Amino acid sequence: MLWRTIILYAVMLTCAVAFHENTFAVFELREHLQMLYINMWELLHQLEYVEPHQREWVYAEIEEMKQQIMDTIDLLVEHDQSQHP
Repeated sequence: MLWRTIILYAVMLTCAVAFHENTFAVFELREHLQMLYINMWELLHQLEYVEPHQREWVYAEIEEMKQQIMDTIDLLVEHDQSQHP
């Protein structure tokens, strides 16, 4: 039983570090990007019912969200390029 546990632990450790150095960082960035896309969709949906004097605020939020999305995509590309030169 102890040997099985040690072998299982060794396999899990090998799988965790064998593929990419930044695997968890990439996972977090993808998760963050997904949340940004959902927020962008909600902002675009707000344009359907927002009052005219609030549109400028929504447009500003959309521009900020676009910038955050682009920054996150740039980070993902940097991680990929560092892992696959």
